[in-house]
Amino acid sequence: MSNAILDDMEQKIQKAIDNLISTFSLIRSGKASASIFDRVMVDSYGTPTPLNQVASISTPEVRLILIQPWDKGQLSAIEKAILASDLSLNPNNDGKVIRINLPPLTEERRKALVKQAKNEAEEHRVSIRNARRDTLEQLKKAGLSEDDEKKDKENIQKATDNAIKKVDTLFAEKEKEIMEI
Repeated sequence: MSNAILDDMEQKIQKAIDNLISTFSLIRSGKASASIFDRVMVDSYGTPTPLNQVASISTPEVRLILIQPWDKGQLSAIEKAILASDLSLNPNNDGKVIRINLPPLTEERRKALVKQAKNEAEEHRVSIRNARRDTLEQLKKAGLSEDDEKKDKENIQKATDNAIKKVDTLFAEKEKEIMEI
Protein backbone atom coordinates (compact mmCIF):
# COMPACT_ATOMS: atom_id res chain seq x y z
CA MET A 1 0.00 0.00 0.00
CA SER A 2 2.67 2.52 0.98
CA ASN A 3 4.66 1.98 -2.24
CA ALA A 4 1.72 3.24 -4.32
CA ILE A 5 1.48 6.31 -2.08
CA LEU A 6 5.21 7.00 -2.41
CA ASP A 7 5.14 6.46 -6.18
CA ASP A 8 2.26 8.92 -6.47
CA MET A 9 4.25 11.52 -4.53
CA GLU A 10 7.33 10.96 -6.69
CA GLN A 11 5.21 11.47 -9.82
CA LYS A 12 3.85 14.75 -8.41
CA ILE A 13 7.37 15.90 -7.55
CA GLN A 14 8.69 14.98 -11.01
CA LYS A 15 5.77 16.81 -12.62
CA ALA A 16 6.60 19.93 -10.55
CA ILE A 17 10.28 19.78 -11.55
CA ASP A 18 9.44 19.21 -15.23
CA ASN A 19 7.02 22.15 -15.08
CA LEU A 20 9.71 24.36 -13.53
CA ILE A 21 12.18 23.43 -16.28
CA SER A 22 9.54 24.29 -18.88
CA THR A 23 8.72 27.58 -17.14
CA PHE A 24 12.40 28.53 -16.88
CA SER A 25 12.85 27.88 -20.61
CA LEU A 26 10.26 30.59 -21.29
CA ILE A 27 12.09 33.19 -19.19
CA ARG A 28 14.31 35.03 -21.61
CA SER A 29 17.98 35.34 -20.82
CA GLY A 30 20.53 37.26 -22.86
CA LYS A 31 20.92 34.35 -25.26
CA ALA A 32 18.73 33.51 -28.24
CA SER A 33 16.54 30.47 -27.67
CA ALA A 34 13.84 28.96 -29.86
CA SER A 35 11.88 27.94 -26.76
CA ILE A 36 10.77 31.55 -26.08
CA PHE A 37 8.34 31.08 -28.99
CA ASP A 38 6.69 27.95 -27.52
CA ARG A 39 3.51 29.88 -26.66
CA VAL A 40 3.33 31.99 -29.84
CA MET A 41 0.34 31.01 -31.95
CA VAL A 42 0.20 31.89 -35.65
CA ASP A 43 -3.05 32.32 -37.59
CA SER A 44 -2.36 29.64 -40.20
CA TYR A 45 -5.15 29.87 -42.75
CA GLY A 46 -7.73 30.61 -40.06
CA THR A 47 -6.44 28.08 -37.52
CA PRO A 48 -4.30 29.08 -34.51
CA THR A 49 -1.13 26.99 -34.86
CA PRO A 50 2.05 26.94 -32.74
CA LEU A 51 4.86 28.84 -34.46
CA ASN A 52 7.20 25.83 -34.40
CA GLN A 53 4.65 23.90 -36.53
CA VAL A 54 4.64 26.44 -39.38
CA ALA A 55 8.34 27.37 -39.45
CA SER A 56 11.80 26.26 -38.47
CA ILE A 57 13.38 28.34 -35.71
CA SER A 58 17.15 28.50 -35.42
CA THR A 59 19.70 30.51 -33.47
CA PRO A 60 22.76 30.97 -35.70
CA GLU A 61 24.26 33.57 -33.33
CA VAL A 62 24.01 34.30 -29.62
CA ARG A 63 21.61 37.22 -30.09
CA LEU A 64 19.97 36.30 -33.40
CA ILE A 65 16.91 34.15 -34.07
CA LEU A 66 16.08 33.06 -37.59
CA ILE A 67 12.53 31.97 -38.43
CA GLN A 68 12.05 30.31 -41.80
CA PRO A 69 8.44 29.43 -42.65
CA TRP A 70 7.76 26.29 -44.61
CA ASP A 71 5.19 28.26 -46.59
CA LYS A 72 6.39 31.76 -47.62
CA GLY A 73 2.76 32.93 -47.55
CA GLN A 74 2.89 32.62 -43.76
CA LEU A 75 5.60 35.28 -43.29
CA SER A 76 3.24 38.15 -42.49
CA ALA A 77 1.08 35.97 -40.19
CA ILE A 78 4.21 34.89 -38.27
CA GLU A 79 5.38 38.49 -38.03
CA LYS A 80 1.97 39.61 -36.69
CA ALA A 81 1.93 36.78 -34.14
CA ILE A 82 5.37 37.75 -32.81
CA LEU A 83 4.39 41.42 -32.59
CA ALA A 84 1.14 40.49 -30.80
CA SER A 85 2.94 38.25 -28.27
CA ASP A 86 4.18 39.53 -24.92
CA LEU A 87 7.81 38.95 -25.92
CA SER A 88 8.52 42.59 -26.86
CA LEU A 89 10.53 41.55 -29.90
CA ASN A 90 10.86 43.36 -33.23
CA PRO A 91 10.87 40.94 -36.18
CA ASN A 92 12.57 41.93 -39.46
CA ASN A 93 10.88 40.34 -42.49
CA ASP A 94 13.03 40.25 -45.67
CA GLY A 95 10.49 38.33 -47.77
CA LYS A 96 12.18 34.96 -47.21
CA VAL A 97 12.93 34.69 -43.49
CA ILE A 98 12.27 36.63 -40.31
CA ARG A 99 15.29 37.77 -38.33
CA ILE A 100 15.00 38.83 -34.72
CA ASN A 101 17.93 40.56 -33.07
CA LEU A 102 17.72 40.25 -29.31
CA PRO A 103 18.85 43.42 -27.59
CA PRO A 104 21.20 42.97 -24.65
CA LEU A 105 19.31 42.95 -21.36
CA THR A 106 19.71 45.93 -19.07
CA GLU A 107 20.83 45.34 -15.50
CA GLU A 108 17.37 46.34 -14.28
CA ARG A 109 15.68 43.87 -16.63
CA ARG A 110 18.08 41.11 -15.59
CA LYS A 111 17.21 41.68 -11.93
CA ALA A 112 13.49 41.61 -12.76
CA LEU A 113 13.94 38.30 -14.62
CA VAL A 114 15.89 36.81 -11.70
CA LYS A 115 13.09 37.90 -9.37
CA GLN A 116 10.54 36.24 -11.67
CA ALA A 117 12.61 33.04 -11.73
CA LYS A 118 12.96 33.14 -7.93
CA ASN A 119 9.17 33.44 -7.55
CA GLU A 120 8.63 30.51 -9.92
CA ALA A 121 11.15 28.41 -7.99
CA GLU A 122 9.39 29.21 -4.71
CA GLU A 123 5.98 28.31 -6.15
CA HIS A 124 7.38 24.94 -7.21
CA ARG A 125 8.98 24.37 -3.79
CA VAL A 126 5.55 24.97 -2.25
CA SER A 127 4.05 22.50 -4.72
CA ILE A 128 6.61 19.88 -3.66
CA ARG A 129 5.90 20.53 0.03
CA ASN A 130 2.18 20.20 -0.66
CA ALA A 131 2.82 16.82 -2.28
CA ARG A 132 4.73 15.80 0.87
CA ARG A 133 1.89 16.96 3.12
CA ASP A 134 -0.72 15.09 1.07
CA THR A 135 1.41 11.95 1.08
CA LEU A 136 1.90 12.09 4.85
CA GLU A 137 -1.88 12.40 5.30
CA GLN A 138 -2.44 9.37 3.06
CA LEU A 139 0.19 7.47 5.03
CA LYS A 140 -1.63 8.12 8.32
CA LYS A 141 -4.85 6.77 6.80
CA ALA A 142 -3.10 3.66 5.46
CA GLY A 143 -2.91 2.11 8.93
CA LEU A 144 0.69 0.89 8.73
CA SER A 145 2.77 -0.36 11.65
CA GLU A 146 4.83 2.25 13.50
CA ASP A 147 8.10 0.96 12.04
CA ASP A 148 6.79 0.99 8.46
CA GLU A 149 5.26 4.43 8.90
CA LYS A 150 8.51 5.80 10.35
CA LYS A 151 10.53 4.33 7.46
CA ASP A 152 8.07 5.74 4.90
CA LYS A 153 8.18 9.17 6.55
CA GLU A 154 11.98 9.15 6.26
CA ASN A 155 11.74 8.21 2.58
CA ILE A 156 9.17 10.95 2.00
CA GLN A 157 11.41 13.53 3.65
CA LYS A 158 14.44 12.33 1.69
CA ALA A 159 12.53 12.60 -1.61
CA THR A 160 11.28 16.07 -0.65
CA ASP A 161 14.77 17.27 0.31
CA ASN A 162 16.23 15.96 -2.97
CA ALA A 163 13.48 17.68 -4.97
CA ILE A 164 14.00 21.00 -3.16
CA LYS A 165 17.77 20.72 -3.86
CA LYS A 166 16.96 20.12 -7.55
CA VAL A 167 14.75 23.25 -7.63
CA ASP A 168 17.53 25.25 -5.94
CA THR A 169 20.07 23.97 -8.49
CA LEU A 170 17.77 24.80 -11.42
CA PHE A 171 17.20 28.30 -10.03
CA ALA A 172 20.94 28.88 -9.50
CA GLU A 173 21.61 27.82 -13.11
CA LYS A 174 18.87 30.09 -14.46
CA GLU A 175 20.07 33.02 -12.34
CA LYS A 176 23.62 32.55 -13.65
CA GLU A 177 22.31 32.36 -17.24
CA ILE A 178 20.27 35.56 -16.82
CA MET A 179 23.07 37.52 -15.17
CA GLU A 180 25.73 36.57 -17.77
CA ILE A 181 26.64 39.52 -19.92
